[in-house]
Amino acid sequence: MNYKEKWDMESIFPGGSGSEAFQKRLSEVRDSITAFSHELDNWELDEHSNDFTSLKGILQNYEKISNALGEMGSFANGLVSADVTDQKAMQNLNAVANLRKDLSSQNIILNKKISALTEDQFSKLLEEDFFKPMHFPLEEIRQKEKDLLSTQEETIINHLSLDGLQGWNNMYNQLVASIQIPVTEDNETVYYSAGQFENKMKSEENPKHREKLLKTWEETWKKKADLFSTTLNHLSGFRLNDYELHDYKDYMKVPLDYNRMEEETLDTMWDTITKNKAPFKKYFERKAQLIGVDQLGWLDVTASVDVGDYTNKRYTYNEAATFIIDNFKSFSPKMAEMAHRAFEEQWIEAEDRPGKRPGGYCSNLPESKQSRIFMTFAGSTSNVSTLAHELGHAFHSYVLRDLPLFNQRYAMNVAETASTFAELVVSNATIENARSNAEKINLLDVKIARSATFMMNIHARYIFERNLYNERQQGTVDSNRLQELMEEAQKEAYQDALRSYHPMFWATKLHFHITGVPFYNFPYTFGYFFSLGIYNRFLEDETLLEDDYIALLRDTASMTTEDLAEKHLNVDLRKPDFWQEALDSVHKDIEEFLELTESYV
Repeated sequence: MNYKEKWDMESIFPGGSGSEAFQKRLSEVRDSITAFSHELDNWELDEHSNDFTSLKGILQNYEKISNALGEMGSFANGLVSADVTDQKAMQNLNAVANLRKDLSSQNIILNKKISALTEDQFSKLLEEDFFKPMHFPLEEIRQKEKDLLSTQEETIINHLSLDGLQGWNNMYNQLVASIQIPVTEDNETVYYSAGQFENKMKSEENPKHREKLLKTWEETWKKKADLFSTTLNHLSGFRLNDYELHDYKDYMKVPLDYNRMEEETLDTMWDTITKNKAPFKKYFERKAQLIGVDQLGWLDVTASVDVGDYTNKRYTYNEAATFIIDNFKSFSPKMAEMAHRAFEEQWIEAEDRPGKRPGGYCSNLPESKQSRIFMTFAGSTSNVSTLAHELGHAFHSYVLRDLPLFNQRYAMNVAETASTFAELVVSNATIENARSNAEKINLLDVKIARSATFMMNIHARYIFERNLYNERQQGTVDSNRLQELMEEAQKEAYQDALRSYHPMFWATKLHFHITGVPFYNFPYTFGYFFSLGIYNRFLEDETLLEDDYIALLRDTASMTTEDLAEKHLNVDLRKPDFWQEALDSVHKDIEEFLELTESYV
């Protein structure tokens, strides 16, 4: 099968960023929001009424508009990601953001009216078939309303966020788009975009060359450090001002509430991880020996290990697609079927070319009942993992596609469960099918390095962001201090086990500048170890089937994180037992790696 590496956007709105169909849809949705506003204003329910017919229609219209905005937003953002110079696409994305702001203002009113229902009315509401599946999200709305300011005040904050929070995110994206890194190749100077250079840096096999590339990477971003510190300060400052207006005493309230997660669960996870980092020192020491350095540097942690007659495998896009589909089948035929659709119908933008933004993501198309996956595929094992990761996200959305909109809004921590689970399915299958010890060592190393990312790299991000917010409460934090905070966090998270670090990581990592989700870091670690625990249980318990996994995914937006784990896994996430079980499997991987590599040092 010859799969194309460019995604199909024409089937969504033909004509690219100049699409007339897109502009027509913008106009239609704008009118729909105006009509929705009138409909919502006219709906009043006195305390004695139990007729919810109008509310049903309001929620149906709200879902229809939300889905349209999701479709348009994924389309416009996709075009911007694929070509950061496409100014028309950026204008379209901003137009969608404006409509989202307008709908969000109406959503404030809708939530307040739902919250105004008496307890008796709410009980009666939930007896009706239409509303019954939405019990949890509707109850969540009523609980969160207690934290809201007046409708007028919430609307003002919402409007200001467009040129405030979102505006600084747009500025960050424009700064990233301006990054051009000169590289001499065959006596000619070639300019790499941030995304291309990042791929080059991470795929470089020579440790000394990797170190030089990292130095170039650091120096390039440092030239604009003051500008990046401005965007980060204003993003965090906007949030802190918002929290102060709402009288939130702790800046962690919003990220925890968003993830439907208790602080005790988060603290238990990090505490258990910290207590289980010691084995990684032996892994780091052995890996340093294998790649010929005295001590691992920042990039060496995820670099490939080539031993014996095995060299790091490179994949064509078609090979990666076949590899992923075949390995998905080992666990979930339904996941494999969806992945095949994604490749066949060109849901994926993977071409390695200039002008693309760095990173990867999966975006849902709620009207088309599809997804679009963005990444830059250069043939590395890491690229294959990223592709499987994003297909996991797509599968999560796919299995929820028939549920009400409110029951599809899962939080980021459980969103990362499906994606990292998909990675585990692929990596574990390849390790089991390794044709030699050398190949098994390489594949084990990739898996352990991924664990190190979630236990250390992301822990560093979490520590950094906690310290940033603590200092930002007292005033702005300059670029030099941000570099100090980042290096200190990395040394703490890696337990000072590396010879080099990445002080400018706060600027190069998009996740610190994302506006939709505050503290866009710990959910990755949660998702990884939550999925690892789930995967281990499926391996140990033959009575658990594919449909049990899908049932868990379908509940991810319909209960708290703790209740989800209790219902489907019979575990208490507030206690270390579940996390320790997951971490024990990481220790086993390290032990096997050390045993297999003993003869190579």
